[in-house]
Amino acid sequence: MRLTTRGRFAVTAVLDLAMRSGQGPVALADISARQKISLSYLEQLFGKLRKNNLVNSVRGPGGGYLLAQSIEAVSVADIILAVDEPIDATSCGGKQNCRDDGKCITHDLWEGLNDHIFDYLRSVKLSELVARQKSRLAGQPVVEMRDLRQARKPADAVAAA
Repeated sequence: MRLTTRGRFAVTAVLDLAMRSGQGPVALADISARQKISLSYLEQLFGKLRKNNLVNSVRGPGGGYLLAQSIEAVSVADIILAVDEPIDATSCGGKQNCRDDGKCITHDLWEGLNDHIFDYLRSVKLSELVARQKSRLAGQPVVEMRDLRQARKPADAVAAA
């Protein structure tokens, strides 16, 4: 899978925004300073996030960005897809022309991996990431991310256990 800085920075910036939810609009310059992400890059990302209805912009003094949806409704996959980040481990970009204009012998393997990655990213909500960060900042034990490997044990492994 190729997850570039575009997807990573988008998730980081939206999480930063979500951490300040309810405190009014957040300026991109503030997110830029806290997260060490270029302001011009954030402007590009937030343009895409706004077009995909994940954030709203507020103009004028005290303006900035607000989440357009509740943190329970937004998944990591939503954010990554909003900034046109492909979630694809295939070498052909899913076009099935990886080998002499046909599917290579491992295409289905990588396509299955794509499905698992996407399912996981879709299952992780912004609210879960916010709760994890707030626990960490409060000095409390960190809430562990769900481990889908246990939930997806092959039937043979479960029967043997």
